[in-house]
Amino acid sequence: MPRTPRRAAPAGPLPDLIRDRVAAALTEAGGDTDAAQAALIKRAVPDVMALFAASRVGGRYEHSEFPPTVGILQKRSQKGADAIWEGRPKWRAADLHRAARAGHITMDVTALDMNAAYLAALKTWLPIGKLTHSEGDHHDPKRSGVHLVDPGEWLTPDLPSPLGSRQEPGPLWITEPTLRALIRCAEMDLCTPPKIMESWTSGASEGLLEKMRRALVTVRDEAIANNEEVTTEYVKSMYSKFVSTIGESAANREIRRPDWMHIIRSQAFVNLWLKAHKAHKAGLTVVQMSGTDELHVSGNWQAVFPEGRGLSQVKAKNIYTLGGTE
Repeated sequence: MPRTPRRAAPAGPLPDLIRDRVAAALTEAGGDTDAAQAALIKRAVPDVMALFAASRVGGRYEHSEFPPTVGILQKRSQKGADAIWEGRPKWRAADLHRAARAGHITMDVTALDMNAAYLAALKTWLPIGKLTHSEGDHHDPKRSGVHLVDPGEWLTPDLPSPLGSRQEPGPLWITEPTLRALIRCAEMDLCTPPKIMESWTSGASEGLLEKMRRALVTVRDEAIANNEEVTTEYVKSMYSKFVSTIGESAANREIRRPDWMHIIRSQAFVNLWLKAHKAHKAGLTVVQMSGTDELHVSGNWQAVFPEGRGLSQVKAKNIYTLGGTE
């Protein structure tokens, strides 16, 4: 059986691939930071794919770049969506808002922003090879993919569900991170256990993107510390475009993994849910959760979350009074 040829090893540490590209762009632009940044962002997709290829040298697994796309991952129309529900949150504490509108309560609320949500979400369980079908209510933690699930009943009104803003009852196709979050919630008695009806999965690894993620984090941290906005924006463009183009995009011809795209996005939403749960458990009031990175809480949030621009830190976007002028 012929072996898949290994890619040539990178010449140096992975962060140097990013640093060198920024230095070259600044030189080519004659020091014009706006021009250099525009050129770097334009090259973000091929550059991040080169970084990914370099990060996989010597890796334990040979991942599939163009596995067959199963039906549920195929778009229903050219501009339409496939059948996967990613769990994007759009939640407000309904009782609190009703009480505030009625004038019964006032509450100071801080809108927190999670830093580099998609960069953090690159650490997730990804299928290595092509997805294979199975039926039955069984979850194998060594595999990853998408699952048709009856999610059960959410029992905790003062916390959002990891399912996000879905209103329709009944079974739905969800990704690995969402399923694992629901199983965890059931173990904490926040909901009734989800029931898996069928799955499309492959053997999985949580480390497929880890070397690339660490390189991006290292350079991002350096750039923030040194106030290098060109590098910061370039890194942001690299990881965000990696996520947005690895599905079925004309901007990226080097990989087609819509399952990875959905899983990474869902992991970002689950990470936000985990922050909401941490806040709730620490005694903060969770007021709102939305998008990829926005969490509104009331209480001493600095005692729960470190403040800053680092990947494990949060930023305060604004403060408002619920029951006052929002």
